[in-house]
Amino acid sequence: MSLLPSLYISHGSPMTALDPGLVGERLAELGATLPRPRANVMASAHWLGHQPMVSAAAHPETLHDFGGFPEPLYQLQYPAPGDPALAREIAGLLHAAGMPTHIEGNRGLDHGAWVPLRFLYPQADIPVLQLSIQPGLGPEHQLRLGRALAPLRAQGVLLVGSGSITHNLHDFRRYRDGMEAPYVRPFITWVEQRLAADDIPALLDYRARAPGAVEAHPTDEHLLPLHFAVGATGGERLGARRIDAGIDAGMLAMDIYRFDGALDVALDPDDMAGAGP
Repeated sequence: MSLLPSLYISHGSPMTALDPGLVGERLAELGATLPRPRANVMASAHWLGHQPMVSAAAHPETLHDFGGFPEPLYQLQYPAPGDPALAREIAGLLHAAGMPTHIEGNRGLDHGAWVPLRFLYPQADIPVLQLSIQPGLGPEHQLRLGRALAPLRAQGVLLVGSGSITHNLHDFRRYRDGMEAPYVRPFITWVEQRLAADDIPALLDYRARAPGAVEAHPTDEHLLPLHFAVGATGGERLGARRIDAGIDAGMLAMDIYRFDGALDVALDPDDMAGAGP
């Protein structure tokens, strides 16, 4: 089976589902180039918790976890199946890595998952699971979370962090008519350069080292899925490739990254089959 990359996706506003723009095109192109995965595991900025949680619904509902948008948005569905057995496998891997994980049997798919998946895999016929992130535990924890699951890449599982390269909603509607927030491009460039250099320590310390970090991310949750995706490479050589998907509303950078780095340590398939919480 082909070794899948890990991905980081900037999912944008819920309105992306109705007006996909450039990011919809880029996601469709990316989906067409990837081997078909056994399942998609989405670490979304919109499922937060104090400890890892993994969704195990056999038929996860489409969550419209937002308000104040046009009615047609609330009619959209992404009826992908779940995979309870894989959820138990994931919980076992995280438990073995010292991260006890709760299995959530009723969790649906938030817009950080289903909105980009509408364009990445529009048929909604590939199982989807969600994994929560823990903002209170910082970037290094999210990196460990990804590393614990990295062997799944060799088992046909696509590991995806879903957030936004820049995300400052305080500036929503402030920038328009081609204007851009001054912190956006310096931050984009810094992230791209650090990923290209495999500079994981700098990425973990981004709030102190990146230009405009606090303006680009007043809170961490939309960048932490990037650290998950970096960890999911399972190695120190990331094989990062940036896919430019534009800038929305002058302050939401829509960059997508794929990471094709080789696993430093592969897990035997027999061990994978026996993993359990």
